Amino acid sequence: MARPDINRSGEIEVFVRVVEAGSFSAAARQLRMTPSAVSKLIARLEARLGARLVSRSTRRLQLTPEGAAFHDSGTRILADLDAAEREAAAGAAPRGRLRVNSYVPFGHHRLIPLLPRFIERYPEISVEAVLTDSVIDLMEERADVAIRAGPLRESRLVARKLGQSRMVVVAAPSYLAARGTPRTPVDLAGHNLLAFGFARHMDGWPFVDAGVEVVAPVAGTPTVSDGEAMRLTALSGAGLARLARWHVEPDIEAGRLVPLLEDLNPGDLEPTHAVYVGQGRHLPARVRAFLDFLAETVRL
Repeated sequence: MARPDINRSGEIEVFVRVVEAGSFSAAARQLRMTPSAVSKLIARLEARLGARLVSRSTRRLQLTPEGAAFHDSGTRILADLDAAEREAAAGAAPRGRLRVNSYVPFGHHRLIPLLPRFIERYPEISVEAVLTDSVIDLMEERADVAIRAGPLRESRLVARKLGQSRMVVVAAPSYLAARGTPRTPVDLAGHNLLAFGFARHMDGWPFVDAGVEVVAPVAGTPTVSDGEAMRLTALSGAGLARLARWHVEPDIEAGRLVPLLEDLNPGDLEPTHAVYVGQGRHLPARVRAFLDFLAETVRL
């Protein structure tokens, strides 16, 4: 029987996190521990088990056969513990801290306005929202949910589609009054096509002219860091922007922005997904409640 001062489930959790993170230092950041503390805990676990779990002879983390077997067993044990806790709290409302990372336009125009309703419905959940268009590592940033636009990269994460929106080229009336209105993709060569300061899945703006796809190169100035900054730059009259229709629909309806080259629009759609770790019975109640809330309330 184990001594009462040994936190076996805590040791297992740290070991499993080390394996999943790929290194002691990465696991330490996720667990908010020091690398030396993680290393000492794994060494103590190995001493107690009387078996080497991790090979320290290579620069990359490598499990011994005993370590691989212990990782498989440890993963099942942690899943069983999670299930036991969920069953014990089956009648309780979702609770705890929910960390949400969202791309900036969605955060400004959808997430933040909806949060009061979510908090009112789930008062036991404390929400921490971070807005950025930079791609993040959910495990590294300890985020429960990331909301992202555009095609998703292949990963072990789970994605739930929230909607999609057609792309549209827009400009402010003041810009068009000063520079003229482009009628064809060729006309765009004489205009300032606003660009993002980070890599995109497509380098230019696509159009379909007489049944032929044409891609207009984008190299305008200033470059911006996120979609909301792009919208504001277009509103200022600095140039043309290509954004999701849902993002600029209120500006178009109010006459602040004018859609351009719509007869040549290829109709490509930009999807928005909620990305998260885990699924089914392994999904925390607070995360499941938030995902269901988004599916119920978000319209793009």
